[in-house]
Amino acid sequence: MKHLTKLLAAAGVATLALAGCGGGGGTATGQSGGAKDATSFKACAVSDAGGWDDKSFNESAYDGLKNSQTKLGIQINTAESNSDADFTPNVESMVSDGCNLIIGVGFNLEKAVHTSADENKDVHYALIDSSFNDGNNNTVTVENARPLLFNTAEAAYLAGYVAAGMTKTGKVATFGGIQIPSVTVFMDGFADGVAAYNKAKGTNVQLLGWDKASQNGSFTQSFDDQTLGKEQAQQFISQGADIIMPVAGPVGQGTLSSVRQKNDAGGTNAVIWVDSDGYTSSGDGSIIMTSVVKEIGNSVFDTVKNASEGRFSSEPYIGTLKNNGVAAAPFHDFDSRVPAPVKARLEELRGQIIDGSLDVSTPYDPS
Repeated sequence: MKHLTKLLAAAGVATLALAGCGGGGGTATGQSGGAKDATSFKACAVSDAGGWDDKSFNESAYDGLKNSQTKLGIQINTAESNSDADFTPNVESMVSDGCNLIIGVGFNLEKAVHTSADENKDVHYALIDSSFNDGNNNTVTVENARPLLFNTAEAAYLAGYVAAGMTKTGKVATFGGIQIPSVTVFMDGFADGVAAYNKAKGTNVQLLGWDKASQNGSFTQSFDDQTLGKEQAQQFISQGADIIMPVAGPVGQGTLSSVRQKNDAGGTNAVIWVDSDGYTSSGDGSIIMTSVVKEIGNSVFDTVKNASEGRFSSEPYIGTLKNNGVAAAPFHDFDSRVPAPVKARLEELRGQIIDGSLDVSTPYDPS
């Protein structure tokens, strides 16, 4: 098996080199630190499907890697995955390239990263948005690999509360790419925030796309087909929802397209973005009310820094409101439209989540 892995690694390098000349499949780009005296430490990353310019979690990880290169003077290398078939050869190409730290971006890379970590004990690994498991959904520790996790339910709770406070139709919506923990943790938090507003105000704002109690909802089964995001948003809008939170990476771009078209025709719909601050990253800031932000870039930088200084740890990184690992982004263009009492209550809720007096835990809470 190990011999086969080495063969795959070699094949991956060849494939990636050809792809860099215009072929299909995954693509890798080697980049050295800017200074001539840069250390020999090399940090590398493999994207999930969607690519490095997905305006979401892949791009956030890439920004963290580039920041590490700039500030620490390390070398970096990246491999872009266009499909699931690219994961294993891309990870193994990073091993062959001599990377000291290999970061897999997303839940879908768990198997490829886990297998490679088991076979290459002298290499350090990190995995964004997933713990490691034994194949039976039991979490395990991999001594040379670190999970980078985010309790996005905390920030999504705040987003759900403000969505319920801002809807004009009495209906808001969310949907996911694939039903995996790193997606449904957003949706659970959002649902709890809507429910909290209803309880506090005696309202009956309806949430479309996710039922927390039954754990059933709407999923596009894709993180890269923007047409599906557009169709899902159109369906929600036709059902009366005026605020939508897509938790589906680049698929969310399709949602932005639907909302933009609706608003161009006189609508007043809005989107709540996820992973990054969509106001600055999506190109459609004027229709984004707020964003549920995962500070992926910071977690990547911290992990690279520690590893490059000989302080790598397999202890999971867990981003929370308290450590600024997750956040509810500013309202930007919507700031003047959000009532002062809603803003004040959001600050109170944020403080209560941080001090532990408000429990917003979900079954997918990484802490």
